[in-house]
Amino acid sequence: MIGRTTLIGVTDQTYQPTLSQLRAFVAIAEYRHFGTAANRLSVSQPTLSQALASLENGLGLQLIERSTRRVLVTPAGKRLLPQAMATLEAADRFVASAAGSGLGGALRMGIIPTVAPYVLPALLPELRKQLPALVPHVIEDQTARLLDGLRSGVLDVAMLALPTDATGLVEIPLYTEEFVLVLPRGHALAGRIDLRPGDLDALPLLLLDEGHCLRDQTLDLCRTHEAHPGTVGDTRAASLATVVQCVAGDLGVTLIPEMAVAAETARGTLEIARFAAPTPGRTVGLAFRASTARTEDYEILAAVIRAEQPR
Repeated sequence: MIGRTTLIGVTDQTYQPTLSQLRAFVAIAEYRHFGTAANRLSVSQPTLSQALASLENGLGLQLIERSTRRVLVTPAGKRLLPQAMATLEAADRFVASAAGSGLGGALRMGIIPTVAPYVLPALLPELRKQLPALVPHVIEDQTARLLDGLRSGVLDVAMLALPTDATGLVEIPLYTEEFVLVLPRGHALAGRIDLRPGDLDALPLLLLDEGHCLRDQTLDLCRTHEAHPGTVGDTRAASLATVVQCVAGDLGVTLIPEMAVAAETARGTLEIARFAAPTPGRTVGLAFRASTARTEDYEILAAVIRAEQPR
């Protein structure tokens, strides 16, 4: 590293890291790439490298191992990373509080694809109205990558299906919604309100591609109720809108969450059927790191999101 004046392994007890140094360390650990980390922090790569070198010199520890091919977080870096992230979160909260709002500044918010298109149109204007100091940055992605983003600090919060079964996270339920069976026009099950999971037997069931939690939830429903669809997985798509259009083209049937029904059936070329109680469905919630200093802020955010959901 450039400018090293302290031997690794010898900690200067009087040393106090700056927030810039901690941000450099966290960004490099998150992105595992100096160029990307520098761009995200809006600094030059030499400035980023110098900040990390100063932090390592002051601590007497190597936090990042850098080679020509890859960037690795050392064991010492992994041990100190959660504390560095917590310090930065506390500092951000301090600044936001000084500005008169406990929830302000940038918020990196992950959201799964089967929620984002149906929640964001109403949610984003409401966030601007109720939390004007907040600057949300939306990242739409599959559950596994959102969880990775939360653990690494790339994301602050994520809206996804609960429970995640992930350790180190706090999960706040937001709303529960039913699954609805979408059918091609004229299908024999159209209009039914008393479906049972067994009615899926022998139906050509269309699913999202692997990695989408809605795919897993649909398959879990079939396994739990010993339903045996006729074909599963022959046609797959990356978006719910594509799956629904395949249903309109008479390629099969599919399950979608209640919140998506109005948008995805608006063209009038589809029909739906509903399940009898107990109705299969899912719970959508907000997840964030248990180590964060902004738990109260995220509880406020959860309350705003929850209030925007249809009863």
